[in-house]
Amino acid sequence: MLTAIWTIFALICCGFVLARKGFPSDAFWPSAERLNYYILFPALLVSNLANAPIRDPQILQLGASAVTTIVIGAAVLYILGALRPTPTARFGPALQGVLRFNTYLALSVLAMFAGVQSLERAAVYLAISVPLVNILAMIALSNGSVWRSPIMLVKKVGMNPLVLACITGALLAITNIGLPFGSEQVLKLLAQGSLPLGLLCVGAALRPSALGQDILPLIGNALARLVLMPCLAIGVAYIFDLSSAETLVLLVFSAVPTAPSSYVLTRQMGGDGTFMAGIVTLQTLGALITIPVVLHLYGAS
Repeated sequence: MLTAIWTIFALICCGFVLARKGFPSDAFWPSAERLNYYILFPALLVSNLANAPIRDPQILQLGASAVTTIVIGAAVLYILGALRPTPTARFGPALQGVLRFNTYLALSVLAMFAGVQSLERAAVYLAISVPLVNILAMIALSNGSVWRSPIMLVKKVGMNPLVLACITGALLAITNIGLPFGSEQVLKLLAQGSLPLGLLCVGAALRPSALGQDILPLIGNALARLVLMPCLAIGVAYIFDLSSAETLVLLVFSAVPTAPSSYVLTRQMGGDGTFMAGIVTLQTLGALITIPVVLHLYGAS
């Protein structure tokens, strides 16, 4: 199990080393991340969602389970925030640390342990979860002030390329139009580069220097994300009576570390960027240990 997971983390380590060595250049990594974010990864989502069995009752239950898991996690965080008031600049990163997920890592793990068929279910999970976690993150980082301009909130979320890709793929699946004129092969070719490039970019974004501060809050946030969220996911899967395939998707997305893009959103909205960088880094390092344990306890092989 650890050997299999390490092949994924090897790409993350490779990206970290290459970025620290300045290869191929410092300007390469932001450009590579933008290419993946706007072109390659949306291609992966559309190509998998277009053929997803979106009317399957189990798929619908997976969507409901995803929403339930995220909402329960958010509710617990807000209750804790009320009991122990936290500045918005730090509560926003903490919430993102617990609720957001590293999509590249999750899809890589699913492809390795459940095959490419799991990517269709994962695409449905993303279609529902990506808009939800983005809205929750923006609310937390703005202390709720985004509700004063709901149109701007909808516009900001709606312009997210991942959200647009999910909407496009879902419409293609619902209408049974599919991907015409050979476009499916084009999108699949683009999609093949998404996960390896994404994992390299995850490594390039790590900031070990951010671990020197707030170590106890960082550890607490990492435990909440890497240990408690998988436990919550298993409980929700049991309540919704998910099949093993859907349970694995819910579990993996709940067990992977938070998204590196959380740092970008935190900086854009005036949050504590150093704290967010520390959360991303510690969780990514810790996941090398926790993901194999979680999968082993669940029985994935």
